[in-house]
Amino acid sequence: MLTLPNILTLSRILAVPILVFLLWPEPREFEYGLAFGLYALMAITDYFDGYLARAQGAVSKLGIFLDPIADKIMVAAVILMLVLTRDVSGFATIAALVILLREIAVSGLREF
Repeated sequence: MLTLPNILTLSRILAVPILVFLLWPEPREFEYGLAFGLYALMAITDYFDGYLARAQGAVSKLGIFLDPIADKIMVAAVILMLVLTRDVSGFATIAALVILLREIAVSGLREF
């Protein structure tokens, strides 16, 4: 069932390609600004989808399933784009890899 909280979660997933487009291949300052604004909006929807689901008594299995996936996709897309466009290099690349591996490990451990 598509409730407002689930629509907010799905909007985050659907916004990821736009975010990637803004950061690909050689973003300018204007595109970085738009990407930051979109990422901030996505983060706000991340807060409100859970808040609204609990407040409205609309917590659903779909929302419980999609919310962490949307979070991981959002974070991974930004990190990968920053590494691929060489805006992050050297030791920061290792930190980005550690963050990505942590996200994967946490998701995997939650399944047990």
